[in-house]
Amino acid sequence: MHPEDLVRDHTIYSCVMGSRAFGLATEGSDTDHRGVFLAPAPLFWRFEKPPAHVDGPGEERFSWELERFCELALRANPNVLECLHSPLVEHVDATGRELLSLRGAFLSRRVHDSFTRYALGQRRKLDADVRTHGAPRWKHAMHLLRLLMSAAVLLRTGELTIDVGDRRETLLAVKRGEVSWPEVELWMARLAAETDEWSHRTPLPAEPDRRRVEDFLVRTRRASAHQADPDDEVVQGVVRGGRVGQD
Repeated sequence: MHPEDLVRDHTIYSCVMGSRAFGLATEGSDTDHRGVFLAPAPLFWRFEKPPAHVDGPGEERFSWELERFCELALRANPNVLECLHSPLVEHVDATGRELLSLRGAFLSRRVHDSFTRYALGQRRKLDADVRTHGAPRWKHAMHLLRLLMSAAVLLRTGELTIDVGDRRETLLAVKRGEVSWPEVELWMARLAAETDEWSHRTPLPAEPDRRRVEDFLVRTRRASAHQADPDDEVVQGVVRGGRVGQD
């Protein structure tokens, strides 16, 4: 089975991310598609396992296999957690709806470290741009501010909201380079201090609910195995010890 066929035929959840989900889209903004697919259980019975993620089909589309997606979400990966909270859902089936119902199970105080690490990496790139070119990449500066804002609210309230709401115009002014770099630096510093402060008294639990997520994953895999059609090309290929298609 070709990897892109897994996305076409077995996606359980897909959404739009990026500027459109953040409330920061302008006329020229791309549409970034993200999704989660459930690889059929028989594909795991071979030595060659299905891919953990697939780039495509088409441009601006990226999908994770369910297990990999859950692993990253439990580690509080910012991109993956935000994917679960997109207001722009394109497709969701019954398994996808159960995944969305687990959004709270993935959230924990780990978000402080993961969001902070990601923010520091982006900040180093901005500082390098300033040293080399005299100015940062303003679009990246805008998105870093948005991430820090989201992290601060998450730690304070226990809820992840990715739409910037009434901060849209201020952030777009940053993107256009209409806010000086020293002002942007000060804003970033204030947000970083706020996230640090709330990390000590956040309502979020210390750890995610790994057991609840694993129970969902095991039940989903078991159901997939039970639903396998004995006449299916993939199952027949495994039984014969052969390979089905090219991964």
